[in-house]
Amino acid sequence: MKEKIAGVNKTLIELLIGILLFGILCQAAGAVLANQLASYSSGLWIGIVTAMAAAVHMYRSIDKALDLDENSAGKKLQMQSIIRYVGIVMVMGITMVNGFTNPLAAFLGIMGLKVAAYMQPFTHKLIIRFLAKEKTES
Repeated sequence: MKEKIAGVNKTLIELLIGILLFGILCQAAGAVLANQLASYSSGLWIGIVTAMAAAVHMYRSIDKALDLDENSAGKKLQMQSIIRYVGIVMVMGITMVNGFTNPLAAFLGIMGLKVAAYMQPFTHKLIIRFLAKEKTES
């Protein structure tokens, strides 16, 4: 397990942690403000999982495109971007028609990817501090 985690880009891990922290924060806010907590929570976490999947897909797409020539890389990234957007639209469509999950909460969860991207420098600093503290305690 450690080898698999060590092989993953640290920025991706920081982005995923940021998405997760955003989800926890939104869940706490929803626990206080939401009228239908189950609908809100299911929509939010479907959105959070979708955002995490989109982040991993984006990382893998960019990683594979780096091995290609400029022309092929551009085409590959465009196609992968379309695939990612179609996936997000499908998830949003399902949340809109199923009648149980809150589609606005799902959209909020998906926007966690954007928020986490802006939070990444702060998430990086927090992780560095946490790891430094862990080393001194060992």
